[in-house]
Amino acid sequence: MSDKKVKVTLVKSAIGRKPEHRATLRALGLRKTGAVRIHTLNPAVNGMIHQVGYMLKIEDYNG
Repeated sequence: MSDKKVKVTLVKSAIGRKPEHRATLRALGLRKTGAVRIHTLNPAVNGMIHQVGYMLKIEDYNG
């Protein structure tokens, strides 16, 4: 598997969203607007990003 990493930033609030989407954000480690996390891309993380991508900003991470 690749070790490609992405920087995930929460740019829209989770208030009023579906409970499943809020749970997905918490699983990604994003609790507050503006929160940033670095994740290694794998099928699980990719699926979570796909589900709540409308609330996120995704960037490649080369750290």
